[in-house]
Amino acid sequence: MKNINKGIRKVVSELMDRVMDKVLIADPFIKEKHHSSKPLYAALVPDEIFKGSHFERRFVTPFGGVWEKLAQVGAERLRRIQEILNRLEHKKKGMDKQKPDWDVELKYILEGGGKPIPTSVVCDIFIESKKTKKKYAFEIKAPLPNSDQTKVSKEKMFKLLAMNFGI
Repeated sequence: MKNINKGIRKVVSELMDRVMDKVLIADPFIKEKHHSSKPLYAALVPDEIFKGSHFERRFVTPFGGVWEKLAQVGAERLRRIQEILNRLEHKKKGMDKQKPDWDVELKYILEGGGKPIPTSVVCDIFIESKKTKKKYAFEIKAPLPNSDQTKVSKEKMFKLLAMNFGI
């Protein structure tokens, strides 16, 4: 766990250094440039809002990619996730559609290995308890989600549980 924490700090620190260098030195917000390129926007919205937006665009895009360096799933685990989801959705000739069995499916996925592939999963809420080290991922859905939404949520849960956080 100590190596993971060090690795995360290193990746995030390097990213922040690059972002701050770009925003403050290589590509700072220049009010006059903004006014000449977007005169209508500049007339309607205070410069400080666009200055914040300028930073946000240079921060959010690269930050999203940072986690791809940290979270990985073995190629065979990814293949097995798709295999399970496909079997649940499509029946084989002469057979009923496969019924879900979380424990059996997860065991099968985790037995897979393969070359680690950077994998990212976006969930509504992700929490890790500092005390227990347990991880909690939440998807917020309407009371009666469409079947495709439940499939996507199950895929996300499988990927989260299949991830190796290695540096």
